[in-house]
Amino acid sequence: MKAWAPWLGIALLALLPLSGIGNYPLHMVILCLLWGFIYTSWALMGRLGMVSLGHGAFLAIGAYGVVMGWNLFGLSPWIGTLFALALAAVVACVIGYPCFRLKIVGHYFALVTLALSEIARMIIVALRDVTGGSLGMTPATALAERSASLGAMQFSSKIVWFYVVLAVWLAGLWVWTQVDRSMARLALEAISEEEDAAAAVGINVTRLKLGVTILSALLTCVGGVLYAQYQLYVNPETVSGIGVSLQMVFGALAGGMFVRLGPTAGAVFTLLLAEGLRVVWGNDIHGLDTAIYGLMLVLFIIYLPKGMLGTLLQKRR
Repeated sequence: MKAWAPWLGIALLALLPLSGIGNYPLHMVILCLLWGFIYTSWALMGRLGMVSLGHGAFLAIGAYGVVMGWNLFGLSPWIGTLFALALAAVVACVIGYPCFRLKIVGHYFALVTLALSEIARMIIVALRDVTGGSLGMTPATALAERSASLGAMQFSSKIVWFYVVLAVWLAGLWVWTQVDRSMARLALEAISEEEDAAAAVGINVTRLKLGVTILSALLTCVGGVLYAQYQLYVNPETVSGIGVSLQMVFGALAGGMFVRLGPTAGAVFTLLLAEGLRVVWGNDIHGLDTAIYGLMLVLFIIYLPKGMLGTLLQKRR
């Protein structure tokens, strides 16, 4: 690929809102970029042998952290984001450190994180007096007489949100690139292949695994913040629990979690799939999308283990 090709792609993407596309297509592009960022955040650790089924918890911490801080205490989402990030880092340490010290890996690690995801959802539902429970929660609006509020992180224009999400998505790809080029990636790959041998040659297994887990959790938390502020509505089904965690896993695997743009391709695929199901069946069959995600996840693992984009690049080479 030519060196200028990625820059040309970014420039064309940045000019997209100026092309006159409608609000709904622009909304879908924003969601694709946002979920692409979230899937990329998950893939940072997923591609290195640490399959987490609990990232819905970090997404919920970001989403509910800023909304509750704004509604209950009047904290600006910018300040609420700092508290949410701190909490996400603490939770990642509480879950990750014992697992890595006790060498809980593979399916057992996935089961531990699965419990984390469900615990987060149950806490949100149980604290319905402050979280709204299953009915969800809406941030208090700051747009009554204006079109934007920087302090409240609320913008009525989708064009503004497009550039905000685009910047964060590019930042996520930059983090992916830095991790990919670091010696830590090679060490983590060695750990994923044979942990005891990696430790024997002097690799600090616990520190490296915990570091990438915290990094992944923090980025996912940022995705939750942006989701809540863009949608101006959160509920436990959309930002926590096994459903959204499974969606992250499926999206990253479907696109190709070993390719930088693979998770974003997976986000486009999952969103188009969800919209197609909504158009065909509507919302009458509850849980249909989750069931299809689970089925297709198994099929992708068997027949396309490198994902759609990864397989295409392999055949091209």
